[in-house]
Amino acid sequence: MLTGKPDWLDRLAKVLVLAVGLFVLLFGAFMIIWPLDWYTALPTVVATGPPNKHFIRDIGIAYAACGIILLYASANIHMRWLAAFTGSLWLALHGVLHIYEVSVGICTPEAFVADAPGVIGPPLLVFVALGILFVRQRVAPAGIPDRVFLKIVDQMSPGESEYMHEMAAAPGHVMEKLKHFMPVTNHRHHASAELLLAARIGATLVEDCGPCAVTAAQGGLIDGVDRQLINQMLAGQVDGDIKTGFDFGQAIASQSDRAFGLGDSLEKNFGRTVRLELAVAAATVRSYPGVKRGLGLTKACSLTPLQV
Repeated sequence: MLTGKPDWLDRLAKVLVLAVGLFVLLFGAFMIIWPLDWYTALPTVVATGPPNKHFIRDIGIAYAACGIILLYASANIHMRWLAAFTGSLWLALHGVLHIYEVSVGICTPEAFVADAPGVIGPPLLVFVALGILFVRQRVAPAGIPDRVFLKIVDQMSPGESEYMHEMAAAPGHVMEKLKHFMPVTNHRHHASAELLLAARIGATLVEDCGPCAVTAAQGGLIDGVDRQLINQMLAGQVDGDIKTGFDFGQAIASQSDRAFGLGDSLEKNFGRTVRLELAVAAATVRSYPGVKRGLGLTKACSLTPLQV
């Protein structure tokens, strides 16, 4: 999922979805407000038969609805990728219909080619945007099917994901609710990857859950943190600003008054937003060992090799 500020590929994905959303919304509005003008403006449409204002407006409403959904998704594409997929679904099926019609001879290849940029292009651009995010693993877990999600979790934490499987099997869609919660435990925008990871590992070590600390460390590897530095965090052998972040996470997890002074130091050096991000990470990452402890599945740090 996304951590840190969006890079140029993230922004490209957002712009593609935003552009398609604006296009189809305006296109739908044109059909709704001026159905006959729309009909006469497209030669390939005229060739399909006489106009029907009601049906033209029906299709316009579908276009406009897709546009609104895509615009909503573009505001936070990493969290709302499923909305982007939903907003492009009717557009994609509409494109499939055009492909079917040219393949069976209902419309001519010339008409298909003329319509393709406006019919095939929009959903294709949305799928390209989503492909960019998925290949780079920059999407929130909410919306990913449980079977796929659990397979990913098993690969990241071999033999230590039993509690996730138990939650997936529980009634009431508890796993789906957890997937909506997970991004906040790794939220980062202004803080450096190293500083946030220090707070997360510090808080997790206080909970004495070795596998949880290693999982957090593996997330740091994905976020580009140096492996040697991560192993130093796991051993509690850090200094400077990283130690301040580490101690801040431990103070929050142990409910120590030291959190106030450490937080003030972080805020002075890095700003209020960084303090907030580290506080949120340290406070929420504790939920995973808490659940495991409640289910009797926590393994102490002393029983786990703390290295990646």
